[in-house]
Amino acid sequence: MRKVVCLGESILSPLGLTVEENFSAVCRGISALRRYEGMFGVKEPFIASLMDRPALTADGHTFFDSLIIEAARRAVEAAGIDPASPRAAFVLSSIKGNIEYIGTQDVTLAASARRLANAFGNPNPAVVVSNACISGLAALLQGRRILLGGGFDHVVVVGCEVQSRFIVTGFQSLKALSEAPCKPFDAARDGLNLGEAAAAVVLGFGDSGWELVDGAVRNDANHISGPSRTGEGSYKALRQVLRHIAPEELAVVNVHGTATLYNDEMEAIALDRAGLLDVPVNALKGVFGHTMGAAGILESILSMHAVDEGIVLPTRGFSELGVSRPVRVSPEAGRTDKRAFVKLLSGFGGVNGALLFRKGGAAC
Repeated sequence: MRKVVCLGESILSPLGLTVEENFSAVCRGISALRRYEGMFGVKEPFIASLMDRPALTADGHTFFDSLIIEAARRAVEAAGIDPASPRAAFVLSSIKGNIEYIGTQDVTLAASARRLANAFGNPNPAVVVSNACISGLAALLQGRRILLGGGFDHVVVVGCEVQSRFIVTGFQSLKALSEAPCKPFDAARDGLNLGEAAAAVVLGFGDSGWELVDGAVRNDANHISGPSRTGEGSYKALRQVLRHIAPEELAVVNVHGTATLYNDEMEAIALDRAGLLDVPVNALKGVFGHTMGAAGILESILSMHAVDEGIVLPTRGFSELGVSRPVRVSPEAGRTDKRAFVKLLSGFGGVNGALLFRKGGAAC
């Protein structure tokens, strides 16, 4: 089977508009989380990671559409591909997209995906992946499947989320937001923070660079908003990707790590069941917040660059282990000589996913 590899990537976030800026900020322990009062007309203050809308909104486009087009443009330039080629495809990952404009214009993700492809003169229908919080991970997996199915040489996978009154008040109604910067896996964790970002990866065929080896999506159908108490879906997704690698070959498992009481516990149980308690674990929500449809792509890109540098990124906000299984979470950066990692995500509706990345040859 031909190898699907990363050919180029981009990140736009409150911490920077390049992958290098974002990676440097994470390594220096900088967080984009801030307290907002009155933002989006929301009455209660909240902690979030938000971008500069006026600076990043292009004429004739919404903020969301501006971000997905710019993220794709930067990744395409890094990869050096022709995005107008009929052998190139686009995949868009988001949960809410342009929801803030509902009632005034076409806010469907399909419409945004069409505008994305049209911006590059691409003749193919763009694919939308919207599967709760695993959307970015599932979009990368869908991109891999498109390539292996034949007919395409490149797939541009873009993930993006922008926040709004609809999203913030929705999470507030669930009592899921913390009033302080979140603390993944910590004993004092009490909820998540929301975030904004756009990230893109160009996938293609190659023999070197970061390979997307395999992935799995599993739905345990536990609850509309609560994760399985036994980690069933995440465990089964992990079991799929671990067919290709031994745990001792992994540099890290980059987990969802939302800092909600039940998500972190569920992931700890799944890691234990999958035999991964000796593998370092980290989460990036304490830096970027929960970027929803962008999370799987954003966090995968940063994990690639960390392992390239021999680093296991720290988990900001973590101090004292607060889950029932002894997972290896650390507030400090670690060192590694391993060349592979697993990305793990879960979401509403009982969805869970895992991706296995492995490095071969030169860097992408």
